[in-house]
Amino acid sequence: MSEKYDVVVIGAGPAGYVAAIKAAQLGLSTACVEQWLDDKGKIRLGGTCLNVGCIPSKALLDSSHKFAEARDHFDVHGISVEGASIDVPAMLARKEKIVDQLTGGIAGLFKHNGVTAISGTGKVLAGTRVEVADRDGNVQVLEAGNVIIAAGSLPMNIPPAPVDNDYILDSTGALEMSEVPARLGVIGAGVIGLELGSVWRRLGSEVVMLEALDEFLPMMDAQIAKETAKILKKQGLDIRLGTRVTNAEVKDGKVEVSYSSADGDSTESFDKLIVAVGRKPRSEELFASDSGLTLDERGYIFVNDFCETEAPRVYAVGDVVRGPMLAHKGSEEGVMVAERIAGKQAQMNYDVIPSVIYTHPEVAAVGKTEQELKADGVEYKAGVFPFVASGRALASNDSDGMVKLLAHAETDRILGCHIVGPSAADLVQQVVIAMEFGSSAEDLALTVFSHPTLSEAVHEAALAVDGHAIHIANRKKRK
Repeated sequence: MSEKYDVVVIGAGPAGYVAAIKAAQLGLSTACVEQWLDDKGKIRLGGTCLNVGCIPSKALLDSSHKFAEARDHFDVHGISVEGASIDVPAMLARKEKIVDQLTGGIAGLFKHNGVTAISGTGKVLAGTRVEVADRDGNVQVLEAGNVIIAAGSLPMNIPPAPVDNDYILDSTGALEMSEVPARLGVIGAGVIGLELGSVWRRLGSEVVMLEALDEFLPMMDAQIAKETAKILKKQGLDIRLGTRVTNAEVKDGKVEVSYSSADGDSTESFDKLIVAVGRKPRSEELFASDSGLTLDERGYIFVNDFCETEAPRVYAVGDVVRGPMLAHKGSEEGVMVAERIAGKQAQMNYDVIPSVIYTHPEVAAVGKTEQELKADGVEYKAGVFPFVASGRALASNDSDGMVKLLAHAETDRILGCHIVGPSAADLVQQVVIAMEFGSSAEDLALTVFSHPTLSEAVHEAALAVDGHAIHIANRKKRK
């Protein structure tokens, strides 16, 4: 006899485990199916984010940043560090300890909230049934009142650079390098490529980034992207735009990479090559043909604004549906769906989802970019404040970058915020909250910010929207 649950969640990443916990908190009997196993063959919760994505990459970014600070920048504070070295295996061990702690924590939360974790690969059948197949070939079918698909995403590969995770690495393999490569190639200068390239550049690699697009970070505000490129190039990242890789093969312990650019065809040799060209939804073999689910042309499951699929009582959230592949976006979709299943009128505001690149300095954004507002014909005002004018940033020897705030020309309502600079990920969240409440730039300008803090840069950018900044010379005054 099949087991029955009010909710069956497929996938235990940030979208799935949060949806499962929320559903259980709302009194719904809940099971969460996860195919990931640890090296002992036991179910591993947390998905890509906790195991081989957000969390381990941030651990390496933090370790490598501290090393680079000690080696290159402590002298400005009067601190002398001679012969600083990095123990890469110890750095990796720290990363794994953090991952183990967090994934184990989810298992504890499942137990505390009454979520049943089921090991295996889930497949949606007709009639809100879920087939679960484990590694040994055993199959069971779960009867679900509702199904939430949160299967996540996979690294994208490209034919010219076949991944072997020995010499040619995907984003998962790039987190496991046990020694610093003398010369590292990275295909793709997007979020993942920049973060991974930054880690190994700080540790001593010569890093060459090969980006097919002619524009750097086209999804970001153009002014912020330009400033970011300048800062990262100063740090030693060799970012080559308009460069399309045509072949990569291993020869004599090196990776020979051929590519074409405006300068013609070239070949480079690297000790390691990272393929970081993006991710794709994990939607293959996820549902039966009679399930009622459909995919769009990019492989995403079709859903409406409430993450409802075309099959009754079947929902999809996170990386398998439209929108940015961001853990926090998926988590909030999971909460919304769980609450709607429980009868609540929950919804999401997709206009205020922040995004972050965890280089140093960080790059963070929410809302519209200046080029998007121009394209839409929206009249707007912009306020910019550089961190070099921030007392707190200067005291920390961390004053690269700026805060940029965009507001509607007539209503003054905040339309977007874009930051490159220290603690950008945390600073932008202040504006996310303001935008969620429909705040104006003047609301932020009238708010008291503590001194000295990096947050004052947000305050000054809000003042600068109308030419009222205090700690920089205003370019124009309000008429």
